[in-house]
Amino acid sequence: MHRFFTPSLDPGDPTVVLPKDEAEHLTRVLRLSTGDTIAVFDGRGHEFLARVGSIRRREVTAHLLSRVDRKAESPVAITLVQGVLKGDKMDEVVRDAVMLGVVAIQPIVTRRTETTVGALLRGARPDRWRRVALASTKQCGRAVLPEIRTPLTLEHYFEEPAPALRLMLVEPAAMADARPLAVLRDLPTPSDAAVLIGPEGGWELVECATAAARGIRFVTLGPRVLRADAVPIAALSVLQFMWERPA
Repeated sequence: MHRFFTPSLDPGDPTVVLPKDEAEHLTRVLRLSTGDTIAVFDGRGHEFLARVGSIRRREVTAHLLSRVDRKAESPVAITLVQGVLKGDKMDEVVRDAVMLGVVAIQPIVTRRTETTVGALLRGARPDRWRRVALASTKQCGRAVLPEIRTPLTLEHYFEEPAPALRLMLVEPAAMADARPLAVLRDLPTPSDAAVLIGPEGGWELVECATAAARGIRFVTLGPRVLRADAVPIAALSVLQFMWERPA
């Protein structure tokens, strides 16, 4: 079933008009026709089966048929706070983090990040990551489109409102008080959480000191040192396994 992002979707209306880019994908790439059945979702949790009703140049109208009950959301609202990685590695992190259920991704520039906030904005990198997030949302069956936030420096991120739990992933030998991620099994499940993961090279000591002063917990994934782009996938998988398990 082909799925289309329709942010103007109103469950009370019998029809919805697809955005131009989605309409072009339906007609020019997939070559669907009037009468074909599709799925439409608004990125806020609503999804419907629909039938293509009319195609006029770049405008496609679909008739809503029945609501689709999506149960793909995590009980914990997780934000991935990710140090921007080199090259296209962030694309892969965004893609996989969306599939693993995050509600938001906050790109951050740290002391060891090889770019700046200004360079990311000039290069329209957040827009690219939003396109990657949308494609991943369609693929994995979520009806909620995770937010890709405007990049921040780590210092500015620390000034943002804090969730119920904040975790900072560190290398095994980096912090004496770092605990295995599995210790969270013995703690109450939070309503929301942020997972901070550094870029290639990890965190500098001054960043860890600032995080400690803010009450952020230091955790590790075990004795092995993972690639920077592997850490978020491993960490999110473990967290979802622990927090989605039956009580």
